[in-house]
Amino acid sequence: MKGVYVLILKLDNDTTITIGKLGTFHFKTARGTGGFKRVTRHFNVASGKNTTLRWHIDYLLPHMEVICAVTVPTGDDIECAVAGKLSALLPAIKGFGCSDCSCSSHLFFSDNAVTEMIKNTCNDLTGNESIIINPPN
Repeated sequence: MKGVYVLILKLDNDTTITIGKLGTFHFKTARGTGGFKRVTRHFNVASGKNTTLRWHIDYLLPHMEVICAVTVPTGDDIECAVAGKLSALLPAIKGFGCSDCSCSSHLFFSDNAVTEMIKNTCNDLTGNESIIINPPN
């Protein structure tokens, strides 16, 4: 199934992480939270089952808890549109996850729970119902 997804991660402790060639970033604790096949890959990187670091997000995943993935089926290429909407609502980490486009970022943070807001944003952009996928235990 094709579509877009947004991973919702939680960081329990402030930490400094080197993100490949992007550089070193200090991430502060928040108090809240290529198709969908890649979501499973992200869950596996987060759990340590997959140790291949390919994308910026792969460097974060071993340090954070995956809360869920908000997925929305669509044949349209709307990843940057989702990032644009989220950048108007949430602070961003400049340059993260967007080396192949002109977006300022594809990583945002919040001290609040954001699952419903992200779900509604994706629904509004596509007219399709978002699906929440939780990582395996």
